Amino acid sequence: MSFKNFLFSFTFVKQVLIAIFIVCATLFLFMYWIGFTTNHGQEIVVPNLSKLTLEQAEDKLDELDLDYELLDTVDYNAAYPKLSIVQQDPNPGEKVKQNRVIYLKINSTGYSKVRIPDLIQKTYRQAVPTLAALGLEVGDTTYVPNLAKDMILEMKMNGKSIKAGQQVLKMTKVDLVLGDGKIGFEEEELNGSENDSINND
Repeated sequence: MSFKNFLFSFTFVKQVLIAIFIVCATLFLFMYWIGFTTNHGQEIVVPNLSKLTLEQAEDKLDELDLDYELLDTVDYNAAYPKLSIVQQDPNPGEKVKQNRVIYLKINSTGYSKVRIPDLIQKTYRQAVPTLAALGLEVGDTTYVPNLAKDMILEMKMNGKSIKAGQQVLKMTKVDLVLGDGKIGFEEEELNGSENDSINND
């Protein structure tokens, strides 16, 4: 039998078809195995864990075959219960695969302490961002006669004077005593002269 006749023979065609079938079957089984081992097409919606305790979050994630890892404790946020979950990654609603790790951050048990900055003879405009950067708030502002307008002359907390360097809790309100800028040079000199006259008498 010539080679040409062999190529068109029933035996050769049969062998080719069997080979094609084996290749296709192998590819199909391989793709099925890949899909099975990677849970192809099976996605889990990440639940909202906000304000849950770690125990509650763990139970919820176990039901969905998800895992978690605690990353850190963040500064206390009064909008969340103590030691409850404040942040999570991935975010709620995102779709993930089975056994995906959800990274969590929890609320601390209370405000941390910071030191009062030195604001004396600083302006009110300078004081506001300085306090905010430390997690402190501006409380009441009162004005007293002084040459320098809006210059900070004293810092108070709960009616008592406080000094730079004192430790207070974050979110503490610092009351400021400011100059009203209504005393002019002439008035100040006049007041000084009157005081000198009284002392001389």
